[in-house]
Amino acid sequence: MKFDFKRRGVFVGIIGLVFIATTAHKNDYFEIAKQLDIFTSLFKEVNMNYVDETNPADLMQESVTQMLKELDPYTTYMTEQDVEKARINQSRTYVGIGATINASKNKLVVVEVFKDLPADKVGLKSGDEIIKIDGLEVSDLEGGATQFLNGKKNTTVKLVYQRNGRKTEVSVARADVKPKAVPIYKLLTNGIGYIALDQFSKTASAEVENALKLMLVDEAKGIILDLRNNPGGLLQEAVKIVNLFVPKGQLVVSTKSKVEAYNQVFKTQKQPLSLDIPLVVLINQNSASASEIVAGALQDLDRAVIVGQRSFGKGLVQRPKPLPYGSQLKVTISHYYTPSGRCIQALDYRNRKKDGAANRFKEDQYTAFKTKNGRTVYDGGGVNPDVIIGNDKPNKFIETLLKSSLVFDYSNAFYHNNDVDYLESFQLNKKDFERFKSMCLEEKYSTIGETQENLNQLKKAFQEGGLGAMEESFEDLEIAIRTSKLKLIEDFEPEIRSVLEGEIIKRYFYREGMYAYFLATNKDVFKAQEIINDNNAYNTILK
Repeated sequence: MKFDFKRRGVFVGIIGLVFIATTAHKNDYFEIAKQLDIFTSLFKEVNMNYVDETNPADLMQESVTQMLKELDPYTTYMTEQDVEKARINQSRTYVGIGATINASKNKLVVVEVFKDLPADKVGLKSGDEIIKIDGLEVSDLEGGATQFLNGKKNTTVKLVYQRNGRKTEVSVARADVKPKAVPIYKLLTNGIGYIALDQFSKTASAEVENALKLMLVDEAKGIILDLRNNPGGLLQEAVKIVNLFVPKGQLVVSTKSKVEAYNQVFKTQKQPLSLDIPLVVLINQNSASASEIVAGALQDLDRAVIVGQRSFGKGLVQRPKPLPYGSQLKVTISHYYTPSGRCIQALDYRNRKKDGAANRFKEDQYTAFKTKNGRTVYDGGGVNPDVIIGNDKPNKFIETLLKSSLVFDYSNAFYHNNDVDYLESFQLNKKDFERFKSMCLEEKYSTIGETQENLNQLKKAFQEGGLGAMEESFEDLEIAIRTSKLKLIEDFEPEIRSVLEGEIIKRYFYREGMYAYFLATNKDVFKAQEIINDNNAYNTILK
């Protein structure tokens, strides 16, 4: 059998990965050389002698995946295409059709369309499936289809998309796409400034600074910084944003690693824009990484009141390491610590359950730390708000449910079957919410939640083992699971409604409209305004 040397870049990449992973475990060069020798010999023998034709690149990719699976989900191998996507994501500037596309299982589905950009102008909507690009079937492009959507400015690409079973062909012009890190900022009628930050891209701190300057000119009496659903990004941008509100020379975050060179201290470098304007930061369970650095630092320094739900809990820092042929390793190099000295990492990847899932640190494992004013805060489990809105004990099933395709599918179905004329007055009625509950029980979504998946696997094992007589017992268990799911959905109805309504509004009024809707209806925003308007309450929380 012929070795595929054309794809040797992946092979060289695995050498680099093995080297890094082994070095992190034990600085023993003999052991490294020994393991590399075994691996390369094994790889060669398998590809040259296996009875059926093998694909060296596929085998290598699988070995990479399995090796990194033992670490954390943020240590990943990135192909040349993945590296380019990451670059675009950080810069948030590229030439394309102006839509967020989800590529999976050789399918391209439109997730979000940006207002007034080419995809919007030709009528593409969330949920549309792109099935052809310039005459090429997406299913034949083997995961590389998204590359064909981007290109040179003012060139066109012909798309065939499918919506509700109906195919439509359109010609889309490519244009500059510059999504804003701050999709909306506004001085509210009560004189409080609101700034929403979507992501910590390269322009994040500059955009927040510009918005804040305008509000200070308008003599805003307080600022709400909305970091809900912000997954993070560049650590340096987080430091710069904290710097807008705290003095020069203030410690914001530090990193600690087994490699001495990765131990760093990040302090503010400039004079702040305002040291005393009241500040409330909104977070939720999807606020992660750089969002948690900002919220955690401002909480530790008693510079802001944190409102919402406990954050995601990602206390790890990654760094890209170049590999041959344009590929890259994104590897976790350190933990980060807020000014008080706490690390808010929620999951312990060193200690896993039998199924391989990481254990969550328990509350009795948390360590207490003190803020600048002597308030008690804790590490582990994310940033805990000073003022909690909604359920203070997140539920894993609900978290999984809200990130599932069900929310996306329900929002699309609602959009195609209903008209919404006025943004501020929109609200899901009881019948709408009952429809969502019914969809949760459909077979397509029956595996949402770890419990149901485990039960399905157990059921399959019993059937394959010839123990079909257990069928009735499994039916009883499935009924109990469905009943529990419905009860949880009822218990978390306000949180679920908020997510659904935001997603639905985005279909009609784009991302800008979603934030405008939250400003008009969301209880987190109302609570933030209430705190800023009450100086005694604000100061009492911080002191």
